[in-house]
Amino acid sequence: MITARTLILGSAAALMTLSGAQAADLPVKAKAVEYVRVCSLYGAGFFYIPGSDTCIKLGGYLRADTTFNGGAHGAPGWNGDIGQHNRYQNYMVSRSRIALTVDTRTATEYGVVRTFGQADIQFTTLGGSTFNPNSLATNLGNNANLLDTAGAGYVAVEYVFIQFAGFTFGKSASAYATPWQGFPGNINSSLLGGQNTDTGVNNIQYTAQFGNGVSASIGLDDPTVWDRTAVYNLGIPSAIGVNGTGSNAYAGVHAPDIVGNIRIDQAWGLLQFSAAAHEVSGSYNTLAAGGVPNALSEISGHPDTKWGGAVMAALQIKNLPTGTGDDIKIDASYAKGATKYVIATSGTSPSFAMFGNSGFAYQSAGFGATTDAVYMPGAGGTGGLVLTTAWGVRGAFNHNWNPNWSTSLFGSYSAVRYDGGANDNLLGAGTTTAKGAYCAAFNVSHPGQALAGNAAGNYTCNPDFNVSQLGIVTRWTPVKNLTFSGEVQWFHLDQKMSGSSVFTATAPKPNALYEFKDQDTVLFQARVQRNF
Repeated sequence: MITARTLILGSAAALMTLSGAQAADLPVKAKAVEYVRVCSLYGAGFFYIPGSDTCIKLGGYLRADTTFNGGAHGAPGWNGDIGQHNRYQNYMVSRSRIALTVDTRTATEYGVVRTFGQADIQFTTLGGSTFNPNSLATNLGNNANLLDTAGAGYVAVEYVFIQFAGFTFGKSASAYATPWQGFPGNINSSLLGGQNTDTGVNNIQYTAQFGNGVSASIGLDDPTVWDRTAVYNLGIPSAIGVNGTGSNAYAGVHAPDIVGNIRIDQAWGLLQFSAAAHEVSGSYNTLAAGGVPNALSEISGHPDTKWGGAVMAALQIKNLPTGTGDDIKIDASYAKGATKYVIATSGTSPSFAMFGNSGFAYQSAGFGATTDAVYMPGAGGTGGLVLTTAWGVRGAFNHNWNPNWSTSLFGSYSAVRYDGGANDNLLGAGTTTAKGAYCAAFNVSHPGQALAGNAAGNYTCNPDFNVSQLGIVTRWTPVKNLTFSGEVQWFHLDQKMSGSSVFTATAPKPNALYEFKDQDTVLFQARVQRNF
């Protein structure tokens, strides 16, 4: 009886176990897979982020370029060791970069909400155009070039912005800028003659579309990096150094730049007018050498703040009879107290210190100081800030030979002018004008100023200068989105000093007789770029 009961219970347990196992093996309905869907609302390359109505596009480029007899990205040898042509000059500078972009867009009842960001991961020749120990021997926190060591590199942030209901917030192109920025046809990042915010400026702007390609924009730009050059206090010790430049005595930023444009963009081309208002302010009347404040600075007072500004007119002409896709781009600018709107690159505005051959002196030299304003405090001084005037024009003709080959001819001309006349400090105006105050300070580090220049150490003083550039670039695109480019650029400095002076130039140059003379340089830039 017991044996029979055990057998029955065991059989029942076995059947229950078998039934459970069979139930576990039954097919279960899988969760639906959500495939990535193409978003065709905003052009090619967008897709929907799974689980949302937001479209996203991932893109960028990989670029490698080398400049011969110039700085990174085609900067001419217009100052520093490369401007001196000394033994510390690097004959070539290379940069490798991968740019990654993220573009998201969402349709709302207020219009499209867009976010955009670009990060550049790059590695450049250590020190750029120089291997001078004075440029390299510093701690990492003070010298970004030292990030370009073996196995290193760095990430640079370009555009990072949000667009909503006509507003743009963040780091984007200024509302003043043209669509081509400083690149009407060139690949180098140093074509002067107009404004350039091609890697973005912190700003808030609003754009209104009126239809038929007519629009207007107004914005507030942070001027700290993009819109300032320098203010010189010409009353401080050693106010002007041997390269013709001084220490920056700009005060802090008290107001944004107010910028805007009106644009007509149609099938025939583009016409744009831009304007900007820029605050110019000096720190203190009394400063130590190098523009460093001391215990007397605050009680010495300061020059009154002034407002300068800039205007620009830009034109693009399409559908030229020379070929499909050919066009001309040109813009002209005028600035007062806002020289960065004319002497602009993708980085800081350069001042110029170039050396060359001379028929009678040790060498020749050409200087050009880029400022927004200068001032000399005290009796007999300028009476406050004297704003610097600048104007420029730049442009390019772009021609497509066929779908694989294209050439651009580009150029620029820029002028910087200081108030007053040559040798004012030796004449009746004294140091009340910008030229007079500058030349009085320049004569301290460059003795021999006179009413007539000669080859024996006398010179006439005038800090005005002009710069011009002319270049040509040819591109070959063997397959879609892969381009090889070669660019030649000539740069000319037309300085206004005449004669010669015995002075101690920046080391390794010696104390010697130098002739003041116009200067020239030529560079070649090669690039390969793959867009994706």
